[in-house]
Amino acid sequence: MGEPLRDRARRATGWRLRMNGEHRPHYVVCGSDPLAYWVVKALLATELESGPVRITLVVPERRRSDGPDGRDLDGVQVVRADRLDEATFRRAGLAGADGLALLHQDDVGNMHAALCAQEVEPRLRLVVRMFNTSLANGLRQLFPDSAVLSDASMAAPAFVAAALGEVDLTHFRHAGRTLYVARRADVRPQDVVCGVADTSDPARVHLLPADESTADLVLAEPTGQSPGTRRAARRLARARRRRRPVAVLLRAVRSFATRKVGVAVLVLLAVITVLGWLNARAAHVGWADALYLTLVTTLTGEDPNLDKPVAAQIMQVVLNLAGLALIPLITAVVVDGIVNARLALHTGRLQPHRSGHIVVVGLGNIGTRVMAQLHDFGVEVVAIDKNPEARGAALAHRIGVPLVVGDAALEATLRSASVETCQALVVVSTDDGANLRAALNARGFNPDLRVVLRLFDGDFAERVQRAFGIGISRSVSYLAAPSFAAALLDRAVIATIPVRRHALLVTEVSVAAGSPLDGRPLAAVARPGAVRLLAHARAGQKADWFGDPRLVITAGDRLTVVARRAGLTALLRETAPSPPAHLPDAPGGAPLPRAGEQ
Repeated sequence: MGEPLRDRARRATGWRLRMNGEHRPHYVVCGSDPLAYWVVKALLATELESGPVRITLVVPERRRSDGPDGRDLDGVQVVRADRLDEATFRRAGLAGADGLALLHQDDVGNMHAALCAQEVEPRLRLVVRMFNTSLANGLRQLFPDSAVLSDASMAAPAFVAAALGEVDLTHFRHAGRTLYVARRADVRPQDVVCGVADTSDPARVHLLPADESTADLVLAEPTGQSPGTRRAARRLARARRRRRPVAVLLRAVRSFATRKVGVAVLVLLAVITVLGWLNARAAHVGWADALYLTLVTTLTGEDPNLDKPVAAQIMQVVLNLAGLALIPLITAVVVDGIVNARLALHTGRLQPHRSGHIVVVGLGNIGTRVMAQLHDFGVEVVAIDKNPEARGAALAHRIGVPLVVGDAALEATLRSASVETCQALVVVSTDDGANLRAALNARGFNPDLRVVLRLFDGDFAERVQRAFGIGISRSVSYLAAPSFAAALLDRAVIATIPVRRHALLVTEVSVAAGSPLDGRPLAAVARPGAVRLLAHARAGQKADWFGDPRLVITAGDRLTVVARRAGLTALLRETAPSPPAHLPDAPGGAPLPRAGEQ
């Protein structure tokens, strides 16, 4: 069937308003978690050349979590529906909309919703949240004009870098150059491209400072060395191997068998030692000869000798009996150790007294990515999750990461993961309260423990930082939202740079003819604290990374910038064309249908 007349009329009316400068771009967002909240906030803060955007948020009838989901934000039309089907999309005004974001955590459900949305609006700009890479590739083939993104993939490097005590591992390639975020002290001055942030003040971060020399975080070009996070992972692995080798050996021996078998072996060895000492005293021999006689008598027995004193004969008999008991005990220890190792391998049961590892709490989307990346770096990882069938449980068993099943907010669960001797604790479950309890209990075991905490509420995170001194907090949704919002607006975001609880966007903007920047010098692009110019390219030419700030901008030029969201919005207004002054006819010369015509 063709497109319904009402939808055709609505789309044509939207085209008429767009050309007349009266059209407000309309975007539909489907989601019920903090990612939807932050995406909607990013869209609300966006002001295009045609004015503010119009947003319709589709949420379930009832809240599915205690976190924010956007339904209480001002200026948002909310449609409540438990099923994303054609009827729901028509109620949300999807026909004629400029874009649709499907942000639920159900990959299959998002794909089904995308198929339904295509029936309502075939030419729709689609942004889909996906975790499974196979489904993501299939969706890209079905919908060429779509952006399939994973918030877990975007945010995981930030958690990994924080756990290893390094700056966030952000690197990207653009216009023939690869750049990555680093500390200024770790790179050569000639490799620095621009300053990113001044983080010397723990209470406040200065993004894109006017004086670039004050920035301790920079964008740099690599010179054959691995990024800092890989170096930190190797240092941590070497330190773990060097740390207290004797203690590690003793713990390994002690954990090889059960307590009862170990006690029996120790008692028997004590008896053999005492009897050997008495035998040496009775035979009047040195310690070397006494050791030889004791071992031979215990392990192999000795021919009877009636000429020996009665005391020596008695000790010989007892030693032979001890030797008969020692061999089975050694066999029992070996068998018990092998069984324990097999059980630990197949069930994930953790051997106690680990040291120098990193504990990851929560094996959801982000926790699974963090665990896998740390394991790829060669770092020993221990995982904790309430659910033995969590999303990342199968991967943990497959790569040999021990999984402790239990509530991480309980001290017993943290002790099972040897938190008191770990290098860092990464808490990434979806419950802010449980995350905070786990972090505080772990700090009780080890006050110097590095804690990387996932908190959805930004205000709550700042209060936690001030009250408890837990300064490393991350929000997956906050880090990923700018990329989702930019994709929905059909902007090519090259990279997202997380700096503590802030995010910078690296993107390329085209200058339109007649825009405010057309005819102005390159120096007019930069705004301290908001926008910094990285590269400039003429139409059809390669990018110039060190352009003359006096060079005049012309229509068609491309500007590569690193900017905050508000700064990028202002830059887009300055590079956009002015709206047309007259109303043209519809494409093809056909008269435009009026809204509501049947």
